[in-house]
Amino acid sequence: MAHDPLADARTAVHRATEEERTLEDQRTAGSAYRAAVQRTTALQRRRGLARFLYENGLVLVATALFLLSFVGQVATGHAHHNAEQRTHGQPTLTLAQYLQSGAFVEATAENWESEFLQMAVFVVLTAFLYQRGSSESKDIEEPTSVDQRPEEARDDPDAPWAVRRGGLALAVYRHSLSLALFALFAASFALHLAGGAADYNEEQRAHGEATISTLAYLATSRFWFESFQNWQSEFLSVAVLVLLTVWLREQGSPQSKPVAAPHHETGE
Repeated sequence: MAHDPLADARTAVHRATEEERTLEDQRTAGSAYRAAVQRTTALQRRRGLARFLYENGLVLVATALFLLSFVGQVATGHAHHNAEQRTHGQPTLTLAQYLQSGAFVEATAENWESEFLQMAVFVVLTAFLYQRGSSESKDIEEPTSVDQRPEEARDDPDAPWAVRRGGLALAVYRHSLSLALFALFAASFALHLAGGAADYNEEQRAHGEATISTLAYLATSRFWFESFQNWQSEFLSVAVLVLLTVWLREQGSPQSKPVAAPHHETGE
């Protein structure tokens, strides 16, 4: 009988699916079930603002941490910039002037740029690349809902509007996450370029040197050094996270596999 790779693949997928169902049954029993009951009970006890805070705590805390860090950056950056100005006998800036300066815009945008690039690339790469055993990767053999064709849910009244509409709306919506992240990257890249050119020209004028255009600054090694030093750290952090989640765990985090899951198992 001729070897049929497709039949072998279907058998492997079926076997992996059955194994995953067994493992999922084990994990949702006992303490995992009780934890879900506790969360649901806590939610049902809350009303109004308390419920809103409970349901949106992750983004609210992350936003609060961002704002605290941003205020810290502004305060310390302003102080550092003025210290540098005094050292070189240059006039200092008020806080309002500093927030409009090339130094501040460049320092802020170059970090945002690298973050959005990291997230955009990671979203795209995880659509078709795999790392067996990592919670950040799809399982190779097991079916996953993110691979479902949205056209199959076109008649579902609960499906998003773009899915029910189809056509161009669906074509854009099916890649809207990566498109939004790449757009944020492009905007941050442009701000980094503009801020960097302004800061570079401020330094040139302070030393009596000729200034350059924003486009010319794009060709400088300084601009690309600032970009690459941030990009490499972001891609390193992605690689480290993907690899460490093969063996290491964080109880209760959806970014980690269950603590009792075997190392070879992939997926959250």
